[in-house]
Amino acid sequence: MRRTPLHDEHLALGGKVVDFHGWALPVQFAGIIEEHNHTRAKAALFDCSHMGEFTIRGEAAVKAFGDLVCLDPLKIPVGRGKYGAMLTENGGIIDDVIAFRLGEFDFYVVTNAGPLEIVSPKICSSSDAVDVSDDTAKIDIQGPSARDILAQEIPECTTLKYYQARRAQWKGVDIVLARTGYTGELGFELFIPNEISVDLWRKLLTYPDVKPAGLGARDTLRTEMCYGLSGQDFDESRTPLEAGMASFIAWDKDFVGRHALAKKRDAGGYPVLTPIKTSDRRAPRHEFEVKNNGEVVGVVTSGTFGPSVGCGIGLAYIPESLTRPGTKLTAGPRDLEIETTTIPIYTKGTCRV
Repeated sequence: MRRTPLHDEHLALGGKVVDFHGWALPVQFAGIIEEHNHTRAKAALFDCSHMGEFTIRGEAAVKAFGDLVCLDPLKIPVGRGKYGAMLTENGGIIDDVIAFRLGEFDFYVVTNAGPLEIVSPKICSSSDAVDVSDDTAKIDIQGPSARDILAQEIPECTTLKYYQARRAQWKGVDIVLARTGYTGELGFELFIPNEISVDLWRKLLTYPDVKPAGLGARDTLRTEMCYGLSGQDFDESRTPLEAGMASFIAWDKDFVGRHALAKKRDAGGYPVLTPIKTSDRRAPRHEFEVKNNGEVVGVVTSGTFGPSVGCGIGLAYIPESLTRPGTKLTAGPRDLEIETTTIPIYTKGTCRV
């Protein structure tokens, strides 16, 4: 397994390390529920150094990147980020991405670890697009106290609104700072050179309200917020239309997969990734069948117990006709059927379920 620059820090803190897409990453420290609740109440640190990062500079390189993704980078205001996806010719999702526009033709793009071997050659087909993943560590600080704590180290964080990004410094070293994250809480993502990652990690942990958190809490937090996971909730077999990304498609420009996507949009009849919850602590699990009056109508892609809401929660592909909030369904293997209910996806606020 590959190791992040913070690997030894995790071991020293008693982190339980697992294999995540070929990376040795901590799944938990004190415990998943404790870390989840601490993130919701105060602030937690996550090591996300396994993710992919790219710098894209120059008009030609930015336009080439725009041809690869369903978002339009040239419509992103300077200082802001935009969510989107890189697609196959058939409209399937290779990976979801976030593009931060730091200058007129100066972009910082973040991708996932799993598809990086496919994504990197595509983005770097232009000589002015550079994969900086191996040289970059990524630390996320997430939770209601995140801004007050981080401001003592990086004052520029107080200038950022949600989905804004900028260049900043920590102890004279250049970093990229974004007010984003994967938990639904107030938080920041810090893209930093490997060589300062241990010092910054240790420094942030000196604040009493900050504790380390692992992949387990990251998963329960993002599922409560109805955030999909690349490779699990969507992949090349699913399109942005199905995966709840329709609002991020820039239909007024060309991109790989647009023609196939438009055909699917016009034909309709595709399943939609929909949040569900149970009436007790039992959770719908990955690959559970979803049934309506005993008939199989879909499949669960993510499922867990939601500590903040006290019940089982998940995401499932079901027919659009069944996505209305409050629809009663069941989920489970053949010998178990858990009562579930579809729920709305909110646009703001903590704990969407």
